[in-house]
Amino acid sequence: MNTHPTSPRDAGIDQRLRRLEDRLAIQDLAHLYGFVMDERDIAGLDSLFTDDAHLGSADGVFDADGLAEIAKTYRARFDALGPTHHFVHSVIPRFDSPGPDTARGLVSGHAEVVRNGETMAVALRYHDVYRRTGRGWRIAERVMGYMYYLPVTEYAAAMTTENRSRVYAEPRPADWPSVLHGHDLDWLRAFYTGTPWG
Repeated sequence: MNTHPTSPRDAGIDQRLRRLEDRLAIQDLAHLYGFVMDERDIAGLDSLFTDDAHLGSADGVFDADGLAEIAKTYRARFDALGPTHHFVHSVIPRFDSPGPDTARGLVSGHAEVVRNGETMAVALRYHDVYRRTGRGWRIAERVMGYMYYLPVTEYAAAMTTENRSRVYAEPRPADWPSVLHGHDLDWLRAFYTGTPWG
């Protein structure tokens, strides 16, 4: 039994084709983000985010509203970074919002970075909201979280601990797996049960 509000089979061919095109465009957007980050292309942020987008992080370090503030946030981040390589593993968009021009998504990935002269590895997740604009799909909200962010020399030992976020002066707890940190799984279950969102 399909619990999603609208089964793709119930839609006409034009609507189904548009959804496939939307999915591909959102997947391209998620991958383009990595290229823009790795090349420090501040001007390219306009091709990723809506003008009123929100950028946040589960640990509260990122909290920027609007394209200008997001650009300022990334400039500060780039100042601490050397070479980086972002790569995306999965992009799961959902189109169950009240209108056809909004979607939410889960993105998983990794990054290899040099931060303050130290080689680090990062396991990333992004909780996204996407919006169709006159210039195509853009990220309207992105909240990132980390399973780990740590020097590669500490990887083996750090993975056995809760404090796997070692990018700041003091080690911090990782953001996920959620169940290991006392959080519920409502956010995940919404993606496979068709729970409405506003």
